[in-house]
Amino acid sequence: MQPAVITDEVSQDFEHALDVMAEYGVRTAELRGLWGTNIMDLAPASLARARRALRERGMSVCGIASPIYKCDLHPGAATDVKSSLHLATEQGREAQLQLLERAFDLCRYFDTTQVRIFAFWRHEEPTREILAEIEAALHPAVRRAEQAGFTLALENEHACYLGTGAEAASLLARINSPALRCVWDPGNAFMLGEIPYPNGYGAVRPYLQHVHVKDAIRDADGQRRWTIVGEGDIDYAGQFAALARDGYAGYVSLETHYQPPNGDIEAGSRLCLEAMLRLMRTAIA
Repeated sequence: MQPAVITDEVSQDFEHALDVMAEYGVRTAELRGLWGTNIMDLAPASLARARRALRERGMSVCGIASPIYKCDLHPGAATDVKSSLHLATEQGREAQLQLLERAFDLCRYFDTTQVRIFAFWRHEEPTREILAEIEAALHPAVRRAEQAGFTLALENEHACYLGTGAEAASLLARINSPALRCVWDPGNAFMLGEIPYPNGYGAVRPYLQHVHVKDAIRDADGQRRWTIVGEGDIDYAGQFAALARDGYAGYVSLETHYQPPNGDIEAGSRLCLEAMLRLMRTAIA
């Protein structure tokens, strides 16, 4: 397994985020927000600046963290779900295939093959009928990815229908395409009450493409909040050991979501990156 960082978890100043990563020996970036703009909306001059910054530092890109299918399954539905689009322009289901082509262009530009996608805003518990609707909705995107030679990495997002490992695996098994794999996010699974490791991981392991790392803790009042990686309720020591044991050769990408008291997101990401790298070293020792 190899470390990566979603750069806007460190800073919207892309060059500065890369320099922070370099301090810790991390050479691979996942792209989402740069200079206050989502990667999907970035102008050509800014894209060129980003690619130049990567090349000057000898760094690469492991994936495009797009907001594709972070929208309503049923067009016109009242959106009562509150979750971040990370600076992206909100667009309906009818626009998602066009966004997918944009994401493929970005993959070509940054020499990667992975596009992160979601499974629609979660308005209720995912029923068998909803799962069938999601399968039908994603089918054209999966076929297009197969044709174009890219991998759609479906993230288990707690604000979307397939938020746990078990939920994500249920769809991945139904579609069963090498062009649709899983971004395993233990933190998101925890937010929905799943035990991320070993339960959620066991479900998604056959479909694993990529891993996002953030930790969380449940307070005495039952509220869940983000915390420093390794200090929360998720068994990251066990999770990293399992990844090493299973021969996982992909990326584990820091997606902190944690800001320390009296500190900024960079301070939180530094603490979490240090902890993530320690856990990785222990797991592969």
